[in-house]
Amino acid sequence: MARGRPREFDTEQALDSALALFWRNGYEGTSLAALTDAVGVTPTSLYAAFGNKEALFKRVVDRYIQGPANYLLRAVAEPTARGVAEAALAGAIGMVMNPKHPDGCLLVHGALAAHPDLAPIREELSRRRAGAEAAVRQRFRRAAEDGELPGTADADRLAGFLMTVIWGMSVQAAGGAGRADLERAAETALSAWPGVPARAGRRRRTGGSGPRRSAGSKRRGV
Repeated sequence: MARGRPREFDTEQALDSALALFWRNGYEGTSLAALTDAVGVTPTSLYAAFGNKEALFKRVVDRYIQGPANYLLRAVAEPTARGVAEAALAGAIGMVMNPKHPDGCLLVHGALAAHPDLAPIREELSRRRAGAEAAVRQRFRRAAEDGELPGTADADRLAGFLMTVIWGMSVQAAGGAGRADLERAAETALSAWPGVPARAGRRRRTGGSGPRRSAGSKRRGV
């Protein structure tokens, strides 16, 4: 039996190239010509591998969540609810401050100015953001059930607050805020944590750390 024709490009590398374009330019701002040029194949080959542009974008979002944005998946595994918040804030800052990444967050900026016909893309990104918040909300509910959070704390509101701060930091970073600006925002958010306030940004004995300032880490435009 004859073997099928080998692919003209490396799928993993193609997804990385598409991710960089979508992250930098958004869905609407990324043309088919730009995608095929970055990957180095024809539109026919690109669509044969991934389907249409929308299907490719969804694959890219999966890659983004499992790669650059996986700080949140790691954060919810922290042993304490406050540790989750500290790790999530620190991870968000680390991602948007990484000079190898485009500015901001793909889930926030991917379809901000999209044409009305692109409502499915906006809905897809909204669903992904809601999924991220749901994971944090579930983790905080467990903390409340275990008595880790005070009885007056609302786990759902706490999760919504944390994710609002994280998405907001992404917008600020894309607008030119530096690491110190974002760390101050994170410290302020942690100062509102329910219960006995701990010093924001301190290094935790479990081996992790909250948002902390590092010298020389501010970069252009972020």
